[in-house]
Amino acid sequence: MKNCLFILTLLFAGISLNGYAQDSKKEKQEVASQSVKAAVEGRKFTFKAKSATPSKGGVIQLTSGYAMSVTPEQINSELPYYGRAFSGGYGGSETGITFTSKAFEYDVKPKKKGGWDVTIKPTDVSQIVKLFLSITSDGYATLRVTSTDRDSISYSGVIE
Repeated sequence: MKNCLFILTLLFAGISLNGYAQDSKKEKQEVASQSVKAAVEGRKFTFKAKSATPSKGGVIQLTSGYAMSVTPEQINSELPYYGRAFSGGYGGSETGITFTSKAFEYDVKPKKKGGWDVTIKPTDVSQIVKLFLSITSDGYATLRVTSTDRDSISYSGVIE
């Protein structure tokens, strides 16, 4: 009888602790979602690229250090490029998606199931047509870059 009572006590304690852990996890997710929302809507975040996917080819895992930062004043991009370029000289130093833009259009649209679609059109960088970010509420993102003189490329990463 004592064993049954002891087992039932442990069972109820485990259930209540499990419920507490789930509540704590939901609270953390909500805080993270609000943080990402504030960063996206406030135009103050950094996209850290973890992998690149050229339009013709497979996924390429990236080392750390490749990022695009967005502030209300400017966009700085230091991303690698893999793919076909339609113009450019042999042995040129501009091999990545590297630019700074101080004049750009920034449009945010919420997704139906959470997250945001962000479209950025730099007006002072001639070779970049559009940057399209698809961001989840927990901070994962995909960046697609379309250019006038290169094949498009996509990056997967996180928002910080």
